[in-house]
Amino acid sequence: MTRAVLVLADGTVFEGRALGLTGETAGEVVFNTAMTGYQEILTDPSYTGQMVVMTCPHIGNYGLSRDDAESRRVWADGFIVTEACRRPSNWRSDLSLHDYLTEHRVVSIEGIDTRYLTRHLRDHGSQTGVISHVDFDHDRLVEKARAWPAMIGRDLVGTVTCQEPYEWTEGTGTWSQSLTTRRYAASDPTTPFRVVVYDYGVKQNILRRLVDEGCAVTVVPASTTAQTIRTMNPDGILLSNGPGDPQGPSSLVPHIRDLLGWRPIMGICLGHQMLSLALGLSTYKLKFGHHGANHPVMDIRSGKVEIASHNHNFAVNMTAGDQADSRVETPWGTFEATHVSLNDGCLEGLAGVSTSVISVQYHPEASPGPHDSSYLFGQFRCMMEDHHA
Repeated sequence: MTRAVLVLADGTVFEGRALGLTGETAGEVVFNTAMTGYQEILTDPSYTGQMVVMTCPHIGNYGLSRDDAESRRVWADGFIVTEACRRPSNWRSDLSLHDYLTEHRVVSIEGIDTRYLTRHLRDHGSQTGVISHVDFDHDRLVEKARAWPAMIGRDLVGTVTCQEPYEWTEGTGTWSQSLTTRRYAASDPTTPFRVVVYDYGVKQNILRRLVDEGCAVTVVPASTTAQTIRTMNPDGILLSNGPGDPQGPSSLVPHIRDLLGWRPIMGICLGHQMLSLALGLSTYKLKFGHHGANHPVMDIRSGKVEIASHNHNFAVNMTAGDQADSRVETPWGTFEATHVSLNDGCLEGLAGVSTSVISVQYHPEASPGPHDSSYLFGQFRCMMEDHHA
């Protein structure tokens, strides 16, 4: 095995073995607590600019299938594991983790204590780092890590968004559709509602879930103007997940603001943050973010707890403890906090009291992750049905 090293901006050094493409890479180092779903994580555009640490010590045991990608390519800038399985056991597997990372030109590292690294990031916060298979001068690598752009203020949406609009028609498949909760749908789910999806770095399972709900889906570039959306005359608008600081692509916020109150809107992750900025709220960077498929979220209104899939470094500034203190008045009406993280208390969802808007910080499409929150797509469809009533 070829030697490799991971060096953090604070000077912490981890010696390990080379994995994936031979070379050197840099990015913000974040940890993910999911035990499975590593392919979906690697291909999630929200990880652009980041190197992902998997806390589970054994990664790659079921291989990688070309059918399980969440986008057209790998977006993570590096991958960090304790042990990468070289001989996966799964009839669906096309490649081992090492071969997949090599094919997608991702410089990675294995053979380090990722749980110790995770504790370090929890104590000291996510920070930039460098993985190198070719340079082993620790001081020089520390300088490279410190010179790497921080995530605050970075606009990465333009890197991941589509260049032209396109139609999406694929659902999740029979086995997943059976798990979709339709109790909020008021009429025949096969009736097509036209949904325009703003692509800030959309995961394909979001699009599949919309198709499951009987929607005709059109995906548009992030820079598409509100005027263009109005000419398309959709029944609903979805603001997708994506990478970077929500205040980076601030030029996109006026488009959202111009569409508020016109058609039902659903926001997911970065889309939730962009929507919140359009409402006049602010965002802030979390110390080490939420990344995993096992985060508890409580619905403030019902007290019900969901186990949800998360991937966000930033959060929205809005009190989410007592409902009476969790409302904000805007020119588009009153908005209230709906969901809160039980790990750190940060806002995980909001909705319009009299405006057709729902927005969550986590991932109801859950790829990877549990399906507790899939009902939100049914709520979105119900909003569009009510709009037509």
